[in-house]
Amino acid sequence: MIDPSAARRSVRRVSFARLISLAGSGAAYAALAFMMFTLTGGSSAWVSATLLLTIGVQGFVQPVASWLGDRFDRRRLLVTVDLCAAAGFCVLAFMREPVWLLIVACVTAVIESPIWAVSSSVIPNLVDEGDLAWANGQIAVGRNIGNLVGPLAGGTLVALLAPGDPPTHDALYRAGLIIFLANAASFAVSAWLMATAPGRFSEDRRGGAEHQGIRAGAVFALHDGVLRPVILAWAVVLLGAGFILVAEVAMADLFGQGAFGYGLLTALFGGGAVLGSYLGGRFLSTRREPVALLVSVAATAVAFLLIAVSPWWPLVLVAMMAGGAVEGYGSVAEQGVFQRRTPDAVRSRVNGFVETTVLVSLAVGFGMAGPVVDAFGPRSAYVIGAAGGLIGFLVMLPGMRLLLGRAPSD
Repeated sequence: MIDPSAARRSVRRVSFARLISLAGSGAAYAALAFMMFTLTGGSSAWVSATLLLTIGVQGFVQPVASWLGDRFDRRRLLVTVDLCAAAGFCVLAFMREPVWLLIVACVTAVIESPIWAVSSSVIPNLVDEGDLAWANGQIAVGRNIGNLVGPLAGGTLVALLAPGDPPTHDALYRAGLIIFLANAASFAVSAWLMATAPGRFSEDRRGGAEHQGIRAGAVFALHDGVLRPVILAWAVVLLGAGFILVAEVAMADLFGQGAFGYGLLTALFGGGAVLGSYLGGRFLSTRREPVALLVSVAATAVAFLLIAVSPWWPLVLVAMMAGGAVEGYGSVAEQGVFQRRTPDAVRSRVNGFVETTVLVSLAVGFGMAGPVVDAFGPRSAYVIGAAGGLIGFLVMLPGMRLLLGRAPSD
């Protein structure tokens, strides 16, 4: 029996560690993208390379990164990764050429790539079964707040620390110095939180020869009658989400809202996700998770369809926040489903496989969306996003029926 007080204290530490490190990295990578655009004379190609080699690259290294979480003690691994990432951002703070900024940022992104998959994997070891939904809600709230606050903070800090249109290169480097060092400090604090969190981060992994190897997470997930359809469904849903992310600027422009409207769309979806994560942690249970996951995918599709056909900007904003809320609620349910069906010996690699699916699907959506939005307008992207949600619901349905005991096991 796990001490409930110690368990909750540990989960809150892990959640806060993820919040500050994600917020710091979000701010740092947003600032870096703006720096690269300005330092290279307005080159979108450099911005694209920056996003690919910082955020995108993590999808390609997840199989190895998540394997580390199943091979080594997770607490020591997370502390080590946090400290190495802190060192990487310290080095990045003193780079003064675009090519070196990009090289060091890429290496640092690879270093920090195990964090999400591994930190999610420790949660079932920290709490009893009855507290798992609450714990996943706490982690999701931390992740969503970090993802929301980070990019907004990065853009704001660059504007304050490097004013001008365009700002001088010296001012940009000074802004980068401050932001990158602040992110290094966030990783150092995260390392301390991980090192001092009570409870065990890993179980006894002796035996289990069937779970050996880097590919074990993908093999396990794709052979499971519940996890396989969920992963395939998310691949479709996130492909559509990639279209929507590309179209958000154009959608705000369509309603005459400009940069402020674009920021509002992003903030409302992120704020809704925080609210949904909190509610998921409060109200979800084992039995409710399959239904919640199905409803969240279907409701997100409805929200995107409303945005696609809405003639009114306020309705777009309401639907955007509602879509974020149901997505956040569903993400807590998804974590519970995966954690309950995945043994500790392979859990990090399963999470890593899911992260790879997410990032690759988004990347494909990013690549396809530009010509579509240019040719047919931003509403078309939301129609595609809604269609992806509907298809995802249908793909996921057999697995959730299986989980609820309404279909024979395979």
